[in-house]
Amino acid sequence: MISNSEMIRIRRQMQRRIRDVVAERRRARLMEPSADQSDQTDARPTADASATV
Repeated sequence: MISNSEMIRIRRQMQRRIRDVVAERRRARLMEPSADQSDQTDARPTADASATV
């Protein structure tokens, strides 16, 4: 069983890693040429219309 202090340590470590990844992705976006940002579309996958029929 994991002790309370160990759980807190693991949670903080995970939060730190997530924050680092978010910051890295933000820096990568800011490094992109600004002309590309006007053409940017939503990169999330959309539902296939044929699957809903």
